[in-house]
Amino acid sequence: MKIKDLSALEEREVFPGYTGKFIHSDQLTIAHWRIKANHPLPEHSHPHEQIVHVVEGEFELTVQGVPHRLGAGMVFVIPSNIPHSGIGISDCKIIDTFCPVREDYKF
Repeated sequence: MKIKDLSALEEREVFPGYTGKFIHSDQLTIAHWRIKANHPLPEHSHPHEQIVHVVEGEFELTVQGVPHRLGAGMVFVIPSNIPHSGIGISDCKIIDTFCPVREDYKF
């Protein structure tokens, strides 16, 4: 078991307007995102299950073409291989959990 200090982790911009800090275990990845308002996340899908937790702000998450407006404290579960996209309605903070591990987020 390891202790991680989130403030000591390097933050990386993965997409324009989307910077994150990443924690990886053997089975999952947790991403702590800072998202700038009006920056779109293009539609994509991946084999990972994803849980989206909005911590601050508002985010519009579109899943299979259906938009969902999420505010602080709201959670959305996205099954694997389901197309989704999004945009920050305001600046926001989101915690995403992915299973299995997002190897592409290991830098």
